[in-house]
Amino acid sequence: MSKKMYDAKEHWEDVWTRKKSNEVSWYQEYPKTSIELILSINSDKDASIIDVGGGDSNLVDKLLDLDFKNITVLDISAKALKRSKERLGKNAMAISWINCDIREFDSEKRYYVWHDRALLHFLTDEQDMQKYVEMIRKHVNDEGYVIISSFSTRGPMMCSGLDTRQHSEESLKKLFFNGFEHVKSFEEEHVTPHGIGQIFTWNVFRKTK
Repeated sequence: MSKKMYDAKEHWEDVWTRKKSNEVSWYQEYPKTSIELILSINSDKDASIIDVGGGDSNLVDKLLDLDFKNITVLDISAKALKRSKERLGKNAMAISWINCDIREFDSEKRYYVWHDRALLHFLTDEQDMQKYVEMIRKHVNDEGYVIISSFSTRGPMMCSGLDTRQHSEESLKKLFFNGFEHVKSFEEEHVTPHGIGQIFTWNVFRKTK
């Protein structure tokens, strides 16, 4: 493993060692927008969904509450995934858990919904971003959906001690121009547990055949 990849894992394991689940800036007690977008896609309860960078997010809990049955959660931090598993108890056995850096991810499985809230903006390198889009293209079914939420051009330039890359509707359309159809975009303010507002841009794309 390269130093770059090792440092990323070390960084996030340290974050989850030092902070409680409701202390990280992206914490949501109820992931309302994610749930609404997934339901708006009209995916059936057997549709395969992957939450990348899902870590200790409550999204997996709520999807289970809604009777979704084919859920995968991926995160670079084993400690974050461990917290989710402990929180879910026996329900954790119904989830596919993947502990890896997204830049190293590969699988034979294909997904109907690729959900990314607050991962993309940590990929500041142009090559990493392009590789990420190629990875999504490979792992999302034809006519499947990509839900991306990242810091907007009015969002923070740093988060958790790392530089971030801001995005707009236009920049994401450009990033996903090949093989994806733009469905919708909007901005939304997320208020952190410390009361600080962060502007996110939400974008939905549909993979074309």
